Amino acid sequence: MGNGLPPQVEARGLTKTFRNNGRTLTALADVSLSVAAGEFIAVIGPSGCGKTTLLRTIGGLLTPTAGSVRIAGDTPTIAGRAKQVGYVFQDASLLPWRTVFENVRLPLEVNRRRNASTHLRPERLLELMRLEDFRDYYPRQLSGGMQQRVALARTLVFDPSLLLMDEPFGALDEITRETMRYELLRIWQSPLTNGGSRKTVVFVTHSIAEAVLLADRVAVLTGAPGRVRAVVEIDLPRPRTQATEASDEFRRYAAELRSLLRSD
Repeated sequence: MGNGLPPQVEARGLTKTFRNNGRTLTALADVSLSVAAGEFIAVIGPSGCGKTTLLRTIGGLLTPTAGSVRIAGDTPTIAGRAKQVGYVFQDASLLPWRTVFENVRLPLEVNRRRNASTHLRPERLLELMRLEDFRDYYPRQLSGGMQQRVALARTLVFDPSLLLMDEPFGALDEITRETMRYELLRIWQSPLTNGGSRKTVVFVTHSIAEAVLLADRVAVLTGAPGRVRAVVEIDLPRPRTQATEASDEFRRYAAELRSLLRSD
């Protein structure tokens, strides 16, 4: 396992089927995956292989047809109630009538009974995201990358130990997407959140370069139904920079992952 720590996420024998017009579709078949506390794991695979289904099943948004998921020993439902799981999706889903600051503090308004000691101050999160000068802006006044930073800040308000990220940069242009990769690494390595420890991240992406740059390990899924074809450890030093992407080692990992995808 990535860093020698106990697993934060333990998925065993996950199978997920859907019924549609009398037909059964198997999205995932006997998927097992462990993610250590503080580890950053990326999940890649062909379109329709069940990457999003896997993420939603880990997070408790979907119930597995067979198999089990534990998050720090608890069910996804219990972990979710404890606000230990945060989601970041491709669509930032900001409320257009609320300012940046108001969008970030929204979870605190919805969950008024939460102990103040268990959340991070929105002001500090805006500083972490480098958005403090935009706190009174509305979503329509922000770039796509800035909107995603607002969405991430909102997700971090309750300081979840696990982040589930589903193609969060997929709707961005390539230049902005590249910038956001490094922003995410900076935020992930920040001592502000999770008591100074790195958060556990499961990150779904279609981009091989993104997976290699960000992750400690990359899980490669087969075509539908999704199975784990391989888990590749990315032994590149941190912090990772643009020089990392230009290295021979980076290209070697990218070629290995590309070969695994093509062999499907």
